[in-house]
Amino acid sequence: MNKSLFYLIIFFIFLSSKIYASPKEKIINNFIKTNNLTFDFKQTIQKSHEEYGDIEIKKETGNCIIEYPRLLYCLYDGKKRKVMVSNGRSLVIKNNNNNNSYIYSLKSTPLNYLLDKNYLLNQLQKIEPNLIKNNFINFRIIKESNEINIYFNRNNSNLAGWKTTDIYQNEVFFEIKNIKKNQILDKKKFILPELN
Repeated sequence: MNKSLFYLIIFFIFLSSKIYASPKEKIINNFIKTNNLTFDFKQTIQKSHEEYGDIEIKKETGNCIIEYPRLLYCLYDGKKRKVMVSNGRSLVIKNNNNNNSYIYSLKSTPLNYLLDKNYLLNQLQKIEPNLIKNNFINFRIIKESNEINIYFNRNNSNLAGWKTTDIYQNEVFFEIKNIKKNQILDKKKFILPELN
């Protein structure tokens, strides 16, 4: 067989495998190339009041930066000027309007897994995703009796959000919009704010 014909066949096999890669493979390949993310978000928290038999829904918006592994900076919109910062070990939520601060071990929150790129890649490779409405692909992870649902956009393979349960047993849905990848970041953003 002609050597150039052989290389041409190999090239077309490689090209067709890339074109026909499954949505899961596209998501994994895209995520491997992602070192950091900047994005706008909408967070919806459903608080269940069992004693009253009702559900309170709280919505917040803002923007975030994720630097893998385990670094996070989120600035919430609104009068409270709330920030949420992870330095990889601890998570601080601070309301700059009244200087109330809360500190948590990152390991005690679902963000410990969501901010760990290697852990997520390992899970994405093991789990078969579900296609859900609006062209989102969902990966459901069960870790230490906690359920973490991670959503990716089927069209561009980007992270689209997640659904978890917070430490107060509230359901939290975090929706990501206007995502940018691999930006030059100010590392000072990930320094924990002073506690009061």
